[in-house]
Amino acid sequence: MNIQKATRLYEHWIGDGLELIRADIRHKHQMMASGEFPFFRATFYRWMQLWPEACSDLTDAPVVLAVGDLHVENFGTWRDREGRLVWGVNDFDEAFPLPWTNDLVRLATSAHLAVRSDHLSIGRREACDSILAGYEEALEAGGKPFVLAEQHGWLRNVLLNKLRDPVRFWKKLDSLTTWQSSIPREARVGLQHLLPERGLKGRIVHRIAGLGSLGRQRFVALSNWRGGQIAREAKALAPSACCMALAQPQKTKIYYQDIIENAVRVPDPFVGVHGKWIVRRLAPDCTRVELADLPEGHDESALLQAMGYETANIHLGTKGAQRAIASDLKKRPKGWLHRAVKRMARIVMADWSDWRPVAP
Repeated sequence: MNIQKATRLYEHWIGDGLELIRADIRHKHQMMASGEFPFFRATFYRWMQLWPEACSDLTDAPVVLAVGDLHVENFGTWRDREGRLVWGVNDFDEAFPLPWTNDLVRLATSAHLAVRSDHLSIGRREACDSILAGYEEALEAGGKPFVLAEQHGWLRNVLLNKLRDPVRFWKKLDSLTTWQSSIPREARVGLQHLLPERGLKGRIVHRIAGLGSLGRQRFVALSNWRGGQIAREAKALAPSACCMALAQPQKTKIYYQDIIENAVRVPDPFVGVHGKWIVRRLAPDCTRVELADLPEGHDESALLQAMGYETANIHLGTKGAQRAIASDLKKRPKGWLHRAVKRMARIVMADWSDWRPVAP
């Protein structure tokens, strides 16, 4: 099966359970053609078709509730109940029980492709080593959330240096066109539930964001509250693309709430599942952090090591994972991650080459 057929099948599969926005799907196809890295981010469904065979030596690893679609731009910041700035994995749309190795290989492959696309300058082997070192450190310690207050000063400085400027952030949201049609009741109720007061006046806009979920309905409620602007977003949820790869029905469980509740994590009090919608607060410091937002000269090795550590924080939410993964790691030969990443990167790049000339 080539990438074109795989994409058609996935969009047909997910369209059985969701109302897709066709203009956004066309935009997604264009973004997939624009570069290897955005193509990778947009095609987790293809990864789940190819990874089990390409990395068959890793599929016998202990199963955990995994992120699934993990990559170097699936990390962001939020404020906890104490107002502290927290950093960690930002999106769990594709969460699913998988071998723990999947998340490590996918994260490291994304770093490999980011290097190829000049988003990172670190050596590819060093990137793998840094991710794995952070993962192993967290396993040994039992994990620890990234609260950017008294600790992780270097990470706080990297992120605060380029956290989205509030003026630009709100100007971008304000520029979005008001949604003229009705929105699903569950989405509307979920948005209202997150607002600080009942009866706030405002407007609903459609936001185009992300790549893997691009095409799904995504609504943002904009309002003013006590002297400043606020925003709440509702995004349609669907079962993980793993279900299609494993020939499971559309009604398979969505694991978003499970993974955020059980991980070693400081929860975002403004994120939760409402029916088949994920609702959250949007703000300049409550958002995904892109590599382009980071300052030049930051320590890429340390950042990737932190990403590896945070990946283990997620996996440690599965009962018995610490001992099972530590035992499995000891059996893995030296260099296993780097070799797996080279295989998967070649496959992704071949798919991208096939997609570019005939992209819709």
